[in-house]
Amino acid sequence: MKQQKALTLKTLTKSNVWDIQESDVFRLLRSADADADLKGNIRRYTDIIRSAFEIEELKTDDPRITSKIEARGFKIEKVDLDDSTSITWALKKRPILRVTDLTYENIRHISAAKLMEVLDRNFGGGWESLSQSIQDIIESGFDISTTTLPKDRLHKPGGMYEKKVEDGYEVLEIEKGAWVEAIFAKEKPKMTKLTALVSDEPSEKKYDDDDDEDEDLPETDDSYNDDEDDDDTFDEDKLTEESYRTTFDTDPEDLNLEAEDVSDDDEF
Repeated sequence: MKQQKALTLKTLTKSNVWDIQESDVFRLLRSADADADLKGNIRRYTDIIRSAFEIEELKTDDPRITSKIEARGFKIEKVDLDDSTSITWALKKRPILRVTDLTYENIRHISAAKLMEVLDRNFGGGWESLSQSIQDIIESGFDISTTTLPKDRLHKPGGMYEKKVEDGYEVLEIEKGAWVEAIFAKEKPKMTKLTALVSDEPSEKKYDDDDDEDEDLPETDDSYNDDEDDDDTFDEDKLTEESYRTTFDTDPEDLNLEAEDVSDDDEF
C-alpha cells in the first residue's frame, strides 16, 4: 500500500482541509516560513482554509479581546508571512450542524452516524423534504435507502430494517403518525472517489461522472410525505408486505396500491 504523503500548505485543498484542526493549520503556516511565495499566495491559501475554518485577523493583542475570542472556541497564533511581515489569526473549525452545512468537499469527511445527527437536527419531513442539491451532495458520499412502514412492522424480524443494520447501515427513524420513515445511510468506499480527489476540475464538478450512474443510486418514492393526519385513510388490517411503500424492489404493478390507500383529499 502506497504511503500517503505528508500534507503541506501547497498540497492543501478544499477537501483535505476538513481532515485537519486549528493547530495543524498553524503548523503548516509555520513550516512555510521559508517559502518565498507564501506572502504572494496568502490569499489563495486563505480561501482554502476559510472553506473549513472561521478566520478572524486580530489587530491587537489586548488580553481582554483575545480572552473573549478564545472563549468562543478560537485558537490564536501569530503567522509570519516573511521576515518583516506577520499577522495574528484566530481560527475555529466550522461545525457541521445543519444540512446546509454539507458540501461536496466535506461530505466525505463525516461518518454515517454524524450524518444521521445532522438530518435528525434539521428536518422532520423525511428524505424528500431535502432539496435535490442536498440529496446529491449526501449521495456523493453515502449509499442511501428509505422505507416507510407502520410502527409495529418496521422492526419485523428478518425484515429490511434488520438486514440493513446488519449490513453496517446507520438508520434514522422519523415518525409520521402511525407510520415511520426509516432512512438508511452507509459510507461509500473512498476508492470510488479517488479520481475525483485528484482532479483539476472545480470541486462542484468532481462527482458528476459518478452521480450519472443512476443505476447505483436508490430511487425514492415521491408519495411518502403524507401529513400525520392521513393515518386514518389506511386500513392497516388489510396491509400486506407488498403494499408497504419503499424506495427499492418495487414492482411497477404495486404502484397502484398507493392510489387505492390514499384518499383524494390528501395533501403532500
